[in-house]
Amino acid sequence: MEAKNKPQEARQLFLDAWNQATADFEKFIAAYYVTRHQHNAADKLKWIELTLLYALKINDDSVHSALPALYLNRAKCYEELGNHQEAKINYELATSPAAAPSDKGPFYHGTKAALQVGDLLTAGAKSNYKADLVMNHIYFTALVNGAGLAAALAKGDGAEHVYIVEPTASFENDPNVTDKKFPGNPTRSYRTTASLKIIGEVNNWVKQTPEQIQQWRQKLANNKGEIIN
Repeated sequence: MEAKNKPQEARQLFLDAWNQATADFEKFIAAYYVTRHQHNAADKLKWIELTLLYALKINDDSVHSALPALYLNRAKCYEELGNHQEAKINYELATSPAAAPSDKGPFYHGTKAALQVGDLLTAGAKSNYKADLVMNHIYFTALVNGAGLAAALAKGDGAEHVYIVEPTASFENDPNVTDKKFPGNPTRSYRTTASLKIIGEVNNWVKQTPEQIQQWRQKLANNKGEIIN
């Protein structure tokens, strides 16, 4: 409804989602989107507080990267309401290192390349999703099924492999997904310019059907967003 420029319908659906939510993560997601459809600072602040309440209650790596934007928006609301002291506190919270990934893994990388324990995965390969783009980063995830999907979508005719990997240096949230369609990093997707060391391989993950893979390929083909390299 948002994409069709029907804000009233979208607002009602988000409220329905909030009213039907049971898990903390569902409440966090729903409150985040209800917030976007508030028209004054007081109402927006109320929903930001709810969003933050559940984000902090969840307290895991799927929501950490959403915190700076939430604090920033809360600061703006306080500023608009004339509470400059609270605005200052939240502006400071927004610039804290809360968005830096603290995920401890284990981490996975999906590919069709046949590799061995001890091999290093490095940046510089062509994108699986944009043929003329050479990637400056190597990507990985803490969700084994996400790596399995990446393996299924990877170029090549070989068997699908999901390797357990270890970052050899610092890494960051994948900006192609983080805070794009959902707040935070629910797919726990990361990237690094350093190497990933293969330390093992897994053989069990939830595999997509050929029909589902074709649907994913179609989605990627129709994607109008740019890959952040």
